[in-house]
Formats: sequence, structure tokens, C-alpha cells
Amino acid sequence: MTDRRTRIRRTIFEREAELVAVDEALDRLTDPGPDTGGALLALSGPAGLGKTTLLAEVRRRALARDCTLLAARGGEQEQGQPFHVARQLIQPQLAGRSEAALRETLGSWYAIVGPALGLCAPEGAPPDPQGLRDGLDWVLTHLTVQRAPVVLVLDDAHWADAESLGWLAAFAPRAEHLPLLLVVAYRPDELPAHAESFRTLPGRAGQRPLPLAPLSAAAVTTLVRETVGEHADDAFCQEAWTVTTGNPFEAVELTAKVRDKGLPPVEASAPLLRDLVAAQRGSGLVARLQSLGPSTVRFAWACSVLGTAIPQQIAARVAGLGTEEAADATLRLRDARILSAAPEDAAAGLEFVHPLIATAIYRGIPDALRVALHGKTASAVVDAGLGSSAAARHLLETQPENDPWVVRTLREAAAENLRSGAPEAARRQLARALQEPPDFDERAAVLYELGCASLLTEPANTVNHLRAALAEPFDDPALRQGIVIRLAQVLSHSDLLSEASELLAREIPHTQDARARLRLQSEQFMWDAFNAAEPDSPARSRRLTKLAEHLTGRDLTERYVIGLRAWDACLRGEPVEVVLHHADRVLEEHFSWAHEDRGFEVPVLTAMVHMYADRPGRAEELFEAGTAEFERQGWYGAHLSFAHSLRGYIRYRRGRLVEAEELARTGLRLAERVGRRTPVHWYAIAILVTTLIARGRTDEAWELAHEHDYGEPFPAAVVFPDSQTVHAELLLARGDRKAAAAELEAVDRRLTPRGIQNPSWCPWQLHLALAVAPEDPARARALAADALRRARAFGAPSGIGQALRVSADVAAPQDRLPLLHEAVTLLAASPAGYELALALTALGTELQDRAVLTRALLTSRECGADALTATLTHRLLTLGGELPCGSSWEDEPTPEELNAAAAVVGGVPSQAGPELSAVCRKLGTDPAGLADALAAFARGAR
Repeated sequence: MTDRRTRIRRTIFEREAELVAVDEALDRLTDPGPDTGGALLALSGPAGLGKTTLLAEVRRRALARDCTLLAARGGEQEQGQPFHVARQLIQPQLAGRSEAALRETLGSWYAIVGPALGLCAPEGAPPDPQGLRDGLDWVLTHLTVQRAPVVLVLDDAHWADAESLGWLAAFAPRAEHLPLLLVVAYRPDELPAHAESFRTLPGRAGQRPLPLAPLSAAAVTTLVRETVGEHADDAFCQEAWTVTTGNPFEAVELTAKVRDKGLPPVEASAPLLRDLVAAQRGSGLVARLQSLGPSTVRFAWACSVLGTAIPQQIAARVAGLGTEEAADATLRLRDARILSAAPEDAAAGLEFVHPLIATAIYRGIPDALRVALHGKTASAVVDAGLGSSAAARHLLETQPENDPWVVRTLREAAAENLRSGAPEAARRQLARALQEPPDFDERAAVLYELGCASLLTEPANTVNHLRAALAEPFDDPALRQGIVIRLAQVLSHSDLLSEASELLAREIPHTQDARARLRLQSEQFMWDAFNAAEPDSPARSRRLTKLAEHLTGRDLTERYVIGLRAWDACLRGEPVEVVLHHADRVLEEHFSWAHEDRGFEVPVLTAMVHMYADRPGRAEELFEAGTAEFERQGWYGAHLSFAHSLRGYIRYRRGRLVEAEELARTGLRLAERVGRRTPVHWYAIAILVTTLIARGRTDEAWELAHEHDYGEPFPAAVVFPDSQTVHAELLLARGDRKAAAAELEAVDRRLTPRGIQNPSWCPWQLHLALAVAPEDPARARALAADALRRARAFGAPSGIGQALRVSADVAAPQDRLPLLHEAVTLLAASPAGYELALALTALGTELQDRAVLTRALLTSRECGADALTATLTHRLLTLGGELPCGSSWEDEPTPEELNAAAAVVGGVPSQAGPELSAVCRKLGTDPAGLADALAAFARGAR
């Protein structure tokens, strides 16, 4: 038997099933073939059951197969240090590279993930948590592909920091689709809720997790006899199993002590085993440590405070020992099997033999002394050049002492963590700084920073912190302005727009500096623009108009005000030339969507006015540039959801419905990460519902609305398209005219007092006209006529064309044709493809003109309006005479045959059914021929 096998046999017992699972997973990972792929293996068990030993064997076997190994370990003392595990995994793979090489390797993710991984200093605005996770996903995926096959081993996952553990748990399902074996070990009773995927993820690697069981009496007997000799009698071995309860760590430690003490392994010695085991736990371990001398005790305490990968020099300073004393203490602790043997890598730091030992020693330190050691360790860490973030976790364990250095260090750590994408860690550190407490004139700044750190995770507490900051007496106008602006932002994003406006209104008169006052005015104008319940919108519009006319756009604040003027003019239906004039003033210089000190709302509004003004190409250019900025900043949450959803809305307005649906679904997927009934969620649902209605999938839209609780109460913030109007449109599409009319009349009561009267922005009058037309045609015509007047005043051809089409729909028969002819003319010159298809359909139906209907059919198909395409096919096939494919029906088509033909022409032949062959036989063509002939006929008709 080889030495290696002897060593493995002495440390791994009764783990054959687990090792078979490991070998099978490694086989799939490394052997070429159709089943090659990664997997997740989760090993679970209470402390001491051999998880670490088993993972060491996994690492050995992975390296023996030439796998790239990524390894990390959670630490009880390091749980609050963000990205501690992620750095262990990734840093060694990128260590030693220059900044240029790192930028080349990480590409656009460099500034997003670099600070979190400790590879570079933060620069610019911090990424949002989702963007950072996406970046870490990319880095791990890139490493896996470049260095395949890869084995990632995470020990003590239950102690991993929340940022790393949440990321890895979300990434775990991808392992099976990459050349990556992810092996995780944890204590099941201590695994956090956000890592549940490690318990439940199904896959190809067999049963997961693999629960580790205690050793049997036979296994402990074998261990005893291999360690102390084959002469160990049965009673002695049985007692060893009894007192250790089959715990592998305790059994190994017990047999080592028996051997070291020369204890005879006979029945007479069996009663002594219980005391030997007790010396490995709690008070027994503490008593054994005390016997090693005071300097060794202090050194062990210092090591337990530092955690894992313990720097010997720092431990020596914390313990108050010289270099030689520390070296002697290290040897004594190793001889006592408290610290592990010296590692091959001298820079790796000291480690405890087992986390159970570290925990027992740490908990054995007197409380007051433990607190003092953490404070001393924080100073030592900073002096060693490890930075404020490394010190902060120790300061969190100390008692408040009114120490300015503690406040300063915690603020520095919080700023670093916030900019690195760890706001929760920053929040904890600032909350502790507030307890210290800070100096009288520093308290407002700490509260402000705490509010900024809590913004994403605790918006309600953010409001409290910022209000408390404003209540502090301090004399810093810039700080006060920052607090007011941030508080208004949080209130607005919490659907409390009126409170945000009132806050700014109270502050503006007391702001002495003219530029600062203008900044606050711009913020108030913006949040008022989004407030659906604004009490006096016309007065605000007048003030905004007067102010904007005197501004030149010399700085960002002035351009924000001008951008808001462009948006207000659009909502009010001022001539499109006026709207675009102000928008062009804003865009004379680069207009960033990701300015660190501004929201992205005004850049979005400036882009959207181009869409309403029939300049969708320009709107898309601006959105593409803004989306790229979001991605560069790592803003992959609400920002990117807004961008995708609104780009989908632009495609909808252009009649590119398939693309619109895809973008809206992407926006919704991202919005789900943020949360339901948030502003970004309302936008995504409204745009997707609108698109599905246009595609004729009303039932699907209704199910989507029901699934996402899309209905009353509608948000207090303005959403475009207007949420209540979209809901009414959905009711109208389902045939519920009465309910739709009630919703639209509520929209009237909400928007009309605000002066929002542009049907290009919200066509509520047109929908209401259609809803009331059967019962009250005169009212319907009046509504449509008023909407047409407003559309002409705005001047966008798409809006006028839509109003003309609906006016024709509710007009007397003799009045319809002129309206429809003008609608088609205007819409043909506009980007509104879907509206053109509707107008052509109405005109062709009114004229019973095959050429117009076929042109409508082709336009509808190009838009992806499936239901309209099917309707047009029905009409074309039932008009009689020669068909576009040059054939005629031999006899009257059946409804089923019409449906089959419509399905083919609509681009969904799978829905044609068995009647398709009858259709093609009657027409003397095939499905492709029927669709192509209709399209060719339509091109000729044009």
C-alpha cells in the first residue's frame, strides 16, 4: 500500500459513496463525449463530519486530472467582509497582471467588478447589485471557458460573506452548462436563506446535497488500530466510538492524543477517553490552552480574532509579542494540534486545525478582552496597510467610545464598499459610526451617507436617516442640498411624489446661492412632472415656461430645466416644432444618462419627446447611447429595465411588434429583479400589454395583467403609456365597453385638470370614443373630433392619422372615406407602421378594394400583427373573384378553410389545421405559394 493511500485511508473513512459521486462528476467534466459538462455537488453535515477533509481530496483528484482549481473558504470572523470569498476564488487567477492587462482581460467589466475583487480602486458611480452579479458571472464564465475544465471548491459556505454567497448561489444552475464542477460544503443548520439553491438544485450529478453521516463503530475501530496499533482491544475501540459519537474530527483528534500520551489501548484505559475528548471542546479546550502559557494564550486569542489566513506579524502585534515569542507560540500551538502545520506557501498565513477549535478559543476570550482585541486588531490592520475595509469588521465588534478615528475609519470603509457594490456592508459600518458617535458637526454627514447606503435595501429607513440629517444643526450648504435632493429622490421612488415636491418647495426660498436654488427648482419641476396627482399642473407649466425661456443651457442644471420644458410642451400638446426646439437645445452637448449626481429621468424624457414627435430613429439613437452608459456603469437593475421597456415602446410605435415584445419581455424580466408594483414594473407591464393587444393576443395580455396584479390602485407616478389607459384598452379589447369607459373617464378626470391633452401621448379620448360609440354615437364623435383637433395642434402625423382613423370608425357612413383617405396619406408618411395597417384595413373594408386590403395585409404582416393579418386574409378570401395566387375557389370556402388560409398568411401555419390541404387543393397552390402570392400582389398593388 502506498503512503498516499495510507494517508487517505487514515483521514477518510466511509465516504465511498461521496467519492464515487465526485469521480463521476469529474469524469463528466474531463472526458470528451456527448455527456461532457459541469455539475453542482453539495456536501452537508454538522461540524466535524469531515467536509474539509473530503474537499481536500476533491482538490487532489481535480489537480490530478489537470483541472484548474478555484478554492475558497468562508470564515466565521470574515462573514461581514464583502466579497471575501469571491476574492479568494478570482484574485489568484488574475494576480500579478498590470492594469492594462486586467483591462484587456475584463473588458467593459473592469470598472464594475474590479473594485469588488480588490483589483482596482472604485471609479465613477457604483454599480447596482444586479449589475455587479452579472459582472461576476461574466468573469467566472470567462475564466471557466479559458481554463477549462475548472473545479470550484467552497468550504464552510455557511460562513461565506452574503455578497459572495448570494452570487454563487444564483450562478450555481449555470454550472451544468459549463465545463465547471462546483463543489460546496456547508453546515445545513447554518446555511443562510439566500443560498437555498445549494440544498435544492436538481441536476445530473445525482442526489443533492450529499449528507455526511457519522462514522460507524467499525470505522472508528479501524482508525484507532491504524493509529495506535492493531493490539487496541474491542472495548477500548467501542468506547472511542461512544465518546466521539462517530464524529470524524473528534475521533482523529482522540486517537492522536492517545498515541501522543502513550495511553495503552486497553479496556482499563477506556474511562480516560471521555476526558480526552472533553479537552477538545469548549471549556476543556480552553483549559488545555491555558496550560501552554500566557503568551501562547494571548497569541491564540489574537489568531482567533483575525480568523483565517492569519498574518503572523499582525497576530504578534495584537498579542503584544515579539517576533521570536510569536514563533515559539506558533510552534507550541502546532504541537498541541491547535494550529495547522506550516503550509508550503509561507505567505498563506496561519490556520487553525479545525473551525471548531477557532470558535471555542474565540468564545473563551473574556467579553471585555475580546472587544479590546478587536479594537487593537483594527489599528494593527490599518497600520499594516490592509486598509479601512479590513479594519471595519473588527470595529463593528467594539463598543462606542467617542473616538474620531473609529468614525473616520468606518466612513472610509463604507465609502469604499458602497462604490464597490456592497451597500449593505456600508450600511452596517455607517450605522456603527453613528453609535460611536461622530462629532457634533459631523453627524449630519454620517446620516446622509447612511441614507445613501440604505437606498436600495431599506428605502423607508433611508427617509428616516435623511430627515434626521436635515434636523441636525450644521452649516454646510452643499451638504444640505445633497440631503434634500437625495431625500426627494427616495420619496419619489417610494411613490410619495407630493411629499418630495413639498420638501423642495420648503427648501428653495431658504437657498441663498442662485445656482443651488436653480438646481432645487429643476428637481421640483421633475418630480412634479411625474406626479399624477399634482394639484396645479398648469401653474407649474407656466413657471417652467417662463424660467426655461431665459436659460441658455450653459450648464447641466439649465439643460435639465430645458429638457423638462420640452417634456411639458409635449404633454400639453404644444406644436411639435416647439417641443423639438427645446429638445435640440438640451442635446447640443453630450447629455449623460449616468451622471453620478443626477437621475436618468430627464435624459429619458428628452429622448421620448422625439418618439412622440415622429422621430423614433433619433429616440432610439439616444436610448442606445444611454443603455450603453448604464451597462458601462454596471446598472443592470431598474435602469436597464427602463431602457429595454421604453425601447420596446418605441418599436411598438414604429409598428415593429415582434421586436417590441422581445424588448418589453426583457424589461419585465429585469423589473422582476427590482420588485413588483415598483415604477419600473408598471412600465414593463404597460408596454408588454399594449404590444400583445396589438398582436391580437388579448387573452395572453389579460392573463399577464392578472398575474402581475396590473390594475387599481394605479401608481401615483406618471407612467407612459398611461397605466390606467392601457388597462382600459385591455378591457375594450375583451369587449367590456362599460368597464373600459369607466376607466377612461377616470383618466379624463386625472389628466384634463393637469393640462395633459396630447393624444399622441395618451389617446384616452379615442379609446373612450370607441367604448361609448354603440350607445352614444354623438358623444363618441365629439370625443374623436376633440382628439383630432388636439392632434392637429401637436402636429405629429402619426397622432393625427390615429385620430382620423378612430374618427372615421365612429363617424356616419357618408363621412368616413375622406377621414380614412387622409389618415392613410398621413400615416404612410409617418413611422407608425401598425397604425398604417389599421387605417388601410378600415379604408379597404369601406371601399371593398382588394388592392388596399392586400396592401394592408402586407403591412400587417411586416408589423407582426397576427390577428389583424388573419382578419385581412378572411376578408380577401371572401371578396370573391380571382385570388392573388391566380386561382379561384371552386365553391364557397368553409369557415375552417378560411381559418387555415388565414393562419398560413399570418405566418403561423402550425395553426392551419387539417383544412390546409383542402385550401391549397382548391387554390391550386401550396402554403408558401399562397403567402408569397398574396405578398407579391400587395407589392404590385402599391
